Amino acid sequence: MSLYDDTVLVLEKYEGQDQEQRALRDVYLEHLAAHPDGVYKPCQAGHVTGSALVIDPAGRRVLLTLHKKLGIWLQMGGHCEPGDSTLAGAALREAVEESGIASGLSLLPGGPVRLDRHPIPAPCNWHLDVQYAALAPADAVAEISEESLDLRWFPYETVAAVADTSVVRLLEGTLARL
Repeated sequence: MSLYDDTVLVLEKYEGQDQEQRALRDVYLEHLAAHPDGVYKPCQAGHVTGSALVIDPAGRRVLLTLHKKLGIWLQMGGHCEPGDSTLAGAALREAVEESGIASGLSLLPGGPVRLDRHPIPAPCNWHLDVQYAALAPADAVAEISEESLDLRWFPYETVAAVADTSVVRLLEGTLARL
């Protein structure tokens, strides 16, 4: 199965927690039907990205990265690559690369937590982000990657003060699954 086929299957199975999320899922599926290359960065009409919110349930904290280009605190994530065979695998790969947590990260069962569509600068128009949650092992040691200005653990209750609404909603959706 190709990454495109896996992504379509993941989205078809995604039920979303509300009508807004289900409508966004339909937008993603329509986009992919019109753009068979829509899982990769060169698709200028927009492309799917995979991200994962790294959480430490025992410590009641979340790991966020200070994005190098945007200068805001976000979950780990990025573009699908030709070597990715699944969307979940792409999200987990990005979480490992950007968190520096070399072993022990695992995606929360149940598939994506949320979808988030956001505009990006030309030449592309949209990131169609499929957001997962990744559980960190209790002894996880994070290391800043080249893509980050900073990397920091935040208590759940402080996330709204440092991150945008999409990260807050992702955290809320994640906590609802725990």
